[in-house]
Amino acid sequence: MQRWAYLRYARHMAATRAIELKTEIPGPRSRAVLERLAASVASPLAITFPVVAAEARGATITDVDGNTFIDFAGGVGCLNVGHSHPQVVQAAQEQLDRFSHTDFTVVPYEVYAALAERLLERAPLDRPAKAAFFNAGTEAVENAVKFARAYTGRSAVIGFEGAFHGRTYLSLALTSKTHPYKRGLGPFAPEVYRVPFNDVAAIRRAFEVTVAPEDVAAIVFEPVQGEGGFIPATRELVEGIRAICDEHGIVMVCDEVQSGYARTGKFFAIEHYGVRPDLITVAKSIAMGIPLSGVLGKAAIMDAPQEGGVGGTYVGNPVAQAAALAVLDVIEEEGLVERSAALGETMRTRMLAWQERWPQIREVRGLGAMLAIELDDAATASRVVEEALGRGLLLLKAGVEGRAIRVLVPLVVTDAELDEALAAWEQALEEAL
Repeated sequence: MQRWAYLRYARHMAATRAIELKTEIPGPRSRAVLERLAASVASPLAITFPVVAAEARGATITDVDGNTFIDFAGGVGCLNVGHSHPQVVQAAQEQLDRFSHTDFTVVPYEVYAALAERLLERAPLDRPAKAAFFNAGTEAVENAVKFARAYTGRSAVIGFEGAFHGRTYLSLALTSKTHPYKRGLGPFAPEVYRVPFNDVAAIRRAFEVTVAPEDVAAIVFEPVQGEGGFIPATRELVEGIRAICDEHGIVMVCDEVQSGYARTGKFFAIEHYGVRPDLITVAKSIAMGIPLSGVLGKAAIMDAPQEGGVGGTYVGNPVAQAAALAVLDVIEEEGLVERSAALGETMRTRMLAWQERWPQIREVRGLGAMLAIELDDAATASRVVEEALGRGLLLLKAGVEGRAIRVLVPLVVTDAELDEALAAWEQALEEAL
């Protein structure tokens, strides 16, 4: 489908109600599939919503019972250009027709260079710069640490309270939430040290009592903490990390896995701060949910590991990379960076009005469309999410204590869909509070 046809489709969708509930939630077909899943799939793979997807377009998901929901979860931030955008689907299909896999380090392909060049053009990095691609955000973070360790010859890594960097073992050591991510799964990777978020003095204090700065390879941070509750870094923190890294020869690693790709009203959230990190990790919305991640960074750091020291079977799948190039086209052609900023203004205004009405809403926070409200307690937040589901809106919680409700809506959401979703959310707050 060409872009004009997609826009015509979007206008049609905007003219009708997006939410359509035909059965109870979950419906009978969803219940039947959920029973099969419970019998055949490992139980730690916990399911958030008791609905089974049949198809999805733009900012909506339709389940196997024909119920259509507005999706504010966005595949946990993977769908900034929306579900099944025709331009991205076409690009992936065309690449799949050509070839699906060679292992880039065995037989390389041009799409790898094209994606690296496009992303490096956008990245706020000192030049020269290079890129490397992987599969998941956690792999990007772990490889960023590899690059930093190889470059500095040091082993220690500093992260922050409230951080989430992934679930493989080094990333999990950096992740700062015990339940459900870490309990009973240790021991974790050594030489990982944690300090309070948004506290520059705590980093310098750690150098005195925890780890010597000359032993630290990297400081890893999120410009907006994702799982931690959509907490933006202060300008003081970001500038302080840059100054500390410069002073001690430490690599500054900016984790943009959830905050990147226009989510905050800038292509990269770090652009809000006017600071250039040494390495940037990307994933999630990079390829519309097709597994792909990457590390972008200064060439001297990216070239530091020995030949073959970084790699893997799926180091930048060509189908995913073709999709990723189309994602960049969509973001540029449809003005999604600007759209994110506008969505953020609309949602923040509504959220602040809710906060005035309900004192149980402690805080409204975030950047651009990466917004959250924090409630008094996790049980109340869970009830709001449950009430929203019953009204056809998919919402996710966040925060170390689970008190925040976050927005990861596809940025292609129409104004009518957004208004409908916010009305459903307000009704859920009304019922729960």
